[in-house]
Amino acid sequence: MKTKKMSISLVAILLTLFIAVSGSCSREKTGETVVVKGSTTVLPITQIAAEAFREKTGIAVSIEGSGSGNGVKAIIDGTTDIGNSSRAMKPKELEEAKNNGVNVKEIIVAYDMIIPIVHPENPVSDLTLDQLKGIYDGSITNWSQVGGEDENITVISRDTSSGTYEVWSEKVLNKTDVSAGALLQASNGAVLAAVGANPRGIGYVGFGYLNDSVKPLQVNGVEGTVETGRSGEYPVSRPLYKYVNADKVSDNTQQFLDFLLGPEGQKLVKEAGFLPL
Repeated sequence: MKTKKMSISLVAILLTLFIAVSGSCSREKTGETVVVKGSTTVLPITQIAAEAFREKTGIAVSIEGSGSGNGVKAIIDGTTDIGNSSRAMKPKELEEAKNNGVNVKEIIVAYDMIIPIVHPENPVSDLTLDQLKGIYDGSITNWSQVGGEDENITVISRDTSSGTYEVWSEKVLNKTDVSAGALLQASNGAVLAAVGANPRGIGYVGFGYLNDSVKPLQVNGVEGTVETGRSGEYPVSRPLYKYVNADKVSDNTQQFLDFLLGPEGQKLVKEAGFLPL
């Protein structure tokens, strides 16, 4: 599988990136900056697209990667132009937005797969959805129970504010709780670092975050690839979203969205390791 090298900065809980044009990038001073907040999964797509967009248009994009829940909250609160999320907004969030006078518009910008990962030394290469559920709900605790060595399993999970966690909970855990002993991480990068440093660990990350520090697992005998993700054969896949307030989309924000959804932007989606529309 072709893997993507990700920056070590993704380990941080909060990543703020300012892509500067000539002069100040202050939104208040220039009126040029498009503000994007939310999902760390959608972050690489936004970063690569923002840089190309800035070079093409001179419009700066401020990017904060702090989790899907925070991106959704920022849209509801009116503190961002675009809210990134790796899961769909919940009915209660949509209701809260409506009560705040926010006319939410949902935009799918790419597709992703959530890939279970282990340390490269782990001999296990394939797990069923039932086995993954057992590991994450605590009913399977030793690698020997799933064809591995006689070693206790270290369960590594995203925290509950993560859109990646929400999708994993729905598609793998059937909305049951992750085991109390799981080590919760705030970003895809943090999961990569934790699994890469622990031969007994298991975690899960977005497809675009895979690198050589970890070993991706097949699920139900299906390898996560662009082909199996697009066909729906891979069982843990999802859309990636950007949310806006449809009544307050600035010209610069619309230009950025149009760029990302257009041929050039969708090519960058693929370069970032995700599945274009």
